[in-house]
Amino acid sequence: MKLKRIAALLLALVMVFALVACSGTENETKAPVASGNKDTQAGTQANPGTEDTYELAITLWIPDAAVELTKKQIEDFNKSNTYGIHVTPTIDALSEADAATQVLNDVATAADMFFFAQDQFARLVRGGALAQVPADMVATIAAENNASVVAAGKSGDTQFAYPLTNDNGYFMYYDKSVIPEADVDSLEKLIADCEAANKYFAFEQDTSAWYNASFFFGAGCHSNWILDDEGKIVSVDDDFNSDKGLIAVKGMQKLVTSPMFVSSSQASEFSNGAAIVVTGTWAYEDIKGILGDNLGATDLPSFEVDGQEYHLGSFSGCKLLGVKPQSDGDRQVAIHMLAQYLTSEAAQLERFEALSWGPANTNAANDPAVLANPGLVALNAQNQYAVPQGQIDGAWWDIAKVISSEVKEAKSDDDLKAALQNYYEKISAIFEMSEEDKNAWSVIGSICGSNWDKDFPMTENGGVFTSEPLELKAGEELKVRQGASWDVNYGADGLNGANVVVEADGTYTVVLDVAAETVTLQPAE
Repeated sequence: MKLKRIAALLLALVMVFALVACSGTENETKAPVASGNKDTQAGTQANPGTEDTYELAITLWIPDAAVELTKKQIEDFNKSNTYGIHVTPTIDALSEADAATQVLNDVATAADMFFFAQDQFARLVRGGALAQVPADMVATIAAENNASVVAAGKSGDTQFAYPLTNDNGYFMYYDKSVIPEADVDSLEKLIADCEAANKYFAFEQDTSAWYNASFFFGAGCHSNWILDDEGKIVSVDDDFNSDKGLIAVKGMQKLVTSPMFVSSSQASEFSNGAAIVVTGTWAYEDIKGILGDNLGATDLPSFEVDGQEYHLGSFSGCKLLGVKPQSDGDRQVAIHMLAQYLTSEAAQLERFEALSWGPANTNAANDPAVLANPGLVALNAQNQYAVPQGQIDGAWWDIAKVISSEVKEAKSDDDLKAALQNYYEKISAIFEMSEEDKNAWSVIGSICGSNWDKDFPMTENGGVFTSEPLELKAGEELKVRQGASWDVNYGADGLNGANVVVEADGTYTVVLDVAAETVTLQPAE
């Protein structure tokens, strides 16, 4: 009988879950119980001893593009699993990039299952937001998936997350009707081709450290952030401000000073006159729709400085699936069974077919259709030069992204060295911040002559934070953040929400109500 089958499974896993610890949170996972009526957290086993199913209502936070497919896959799980588990999902769209912030805002009320980007893993483990994967499932994960993706979901020897994708990186798309294939390995030739054809070269340098780090990694630089045993960043080993860094910015300068350079990673740039766009696999379908048979995709080119060539590097990463710790053991096991199904070979391959997501599962990754996908082929080629994205202080992204703007204005090597020194002083200052500064709130945006590179301080009164009067223009955008970092920020729709857009010119105070999770613009008196 179905309930007896799931009961046997649960009993087999008692010892597994008895060992699970959840960092002292209220959601400590207990050993599963396989008998008796229960109605905990919408996991209900009605009429023991009958053919009734185990009804499991859960919440999931996943990217919008994957919502419909995930509903279909859960329905397939309901039909195919032999343990009588029937899942009723509530699915909310949430980007993998925003998952950790939303989950850690309140673990108790967070989704039971969520997709998240690799670089959020340590924060989620520290916050007690990830349940340990059962030991028997760990063996399957290790046997079936890319080793680096498996490792990305481990803390020490403990597996806390399921491999979902192995495709979080970037490479070069190009219009084959404009760019000769013989030129794709040379940044200098590509710039010349774009200038000759009056076509844009889109590479997001002015607004994204994730992309402009490419030149530094290509020149052999590194930026390694050091964590203590509790996962707190305590120092950084960074050599961007060095002779190698000078090589990097000399290469960067060639691109950002070209009249055909545009700082963007959007597929739509091909519709706006671009011949090259540097972006990732997520843009493949859109670019294919624009370029058709003229779509070309390959690894990034090399640049030349003082007679020596340097292949552009990149960040690489993956996406993982996390399960929140549950207070009911039966429920915990059932959710893990669904998680294993959603990250299986078949599910990953189905996700590739529908969304072009690159599988972490090794068999799926070697499927002929995957191997024939131009975007994934290009990504795999670029990954030879990529640096795995680890844990990075949230303030770094703003500090590093402005390097290219300073490089664009540089007139000499001394100006380039000054830009690197400025970068070095700013990242050093991260570790000199007082606790007061780390907890302080500020406004940042394309406001008051700044371009997301200046924080305007706020003062606190009873949990409400208010800025000084600011002259704002219609169409300008802003957010409120803590500690001059993006780890915790608020926007138009709450925590980690969209930018607040100014509707009309005027003098305003920006007001953050932390309890209500609202950011409002109030006319200054």
